Amino acid sequence: MSFVESLFTVWVTFLGLCVGSFLNVVIGRLPLGESIVYPGSRCPQCKNPIAWYDNIPVVSWLVLRGQCRHCQTPISPRYILVEMLVGVLYLLAFQKFGWTLALPGPLIFIGFLVALSFIDAEHWVLPFEITLPGIVVGLLLSWVGGLHGFYESLFGALLGFLGLRAVEYFGWLGFRKEAMGAGDKFLFALIGAFLGWRALLGVMLLASIQGSVFGIGKILVLRRKNEPEKPKEPPEEKPPAYTMTWEFLQPGLSIGRRLLLLPYSLFLQPIPDAPLDEQGEEVEWKPDLTNIPFGPWLALGALEVLLWAEVLAAKLPLAGMEFLFGT
Repeated sequence: MSFVESLFTVWVTFLGLCVGSFLNVVIGRLPLGESIVYPGSRCPQCKNPIAWYDNIPVVSWLVLRGQCRHCQTPISPRYILVEMLVGVLYLLAFQKFGWTLALPGPLIFIGFLVALSFIDAEHWVLPFEITLPGIVVGLLLSWVGGLHGFYESLFGALLGFLGLRAVEYFGWLGFRKEAMGAGDKFLFALIGAFLGWRALLGVMLLASIQGSVFGIGKILVLRRKNEPEKPKEPPEEKPPAYTMTWEFLQPGLSIGRRLLLLPYSLFLQPIPDAPLDEQGEEVEWKPDLTNIPFGPWLALGALEVLLWAEVLAAKLPLAGMEFLFGT
């Protein structure tokens, strides 16, 4: 490796650490409805501003031993974890794509995926403030590959969204319970916009397998912790079935109004994920210990395809399955 290449490697890795530092602000503030611009970095406990020398990625957290300089309140390990994760992912992306026009897209894509993963893991939500701009950015960056690249990206976004919208609706129709988080289809559309439609099947395969293995492991661990089993309590009354009426089928609407509402109903109308209360509002859903969000696993599958699609295709046990990863 030449001196110039080494310099670029160090620069891209440091850029990743800095981007990770900014993503920590997004992860911490956006789900709470707070501005990611103002005020500047400060301790959430004592509200003292964080000086620049206490805001150096990774280094400051280690020097301060994970505590606020002023009040000694513990600083979440998530901060250093996100910074190091993004730094490593930027390094891997640079090693694959090199110093070319193809590099900015993966770096931006990594930022979207990391922010969404940590937010979904903690808050069970995939904010539109990230997913919708992410889809647009993915479509714009696809022009690096010319008109063909744009079509691949556009079809990827549409297929990702509509595919999970179908899972969301037919899952509810068959089981009368949530089959897919409402935000997952927008995340999958974002992934399709960046990776193209050909990679979506591989992303879904990896996400489903890894998420299932983690979920089964979590259930087994929790079952061990809860042994010996407690006496069985009498079964609770079954909650009322989820109900839903398409907006365009509401009584009293004109034909023109129904036609206007039809696209919204099919593609965007929320699918019930909880029973309705007496006022017709959805009962607040709270995840139990065995639930896991699917967003982080979709993001993990996307990162694996982004960085190692060729390796994954070559290692598949079945010949002719390379198409799963868009290779």
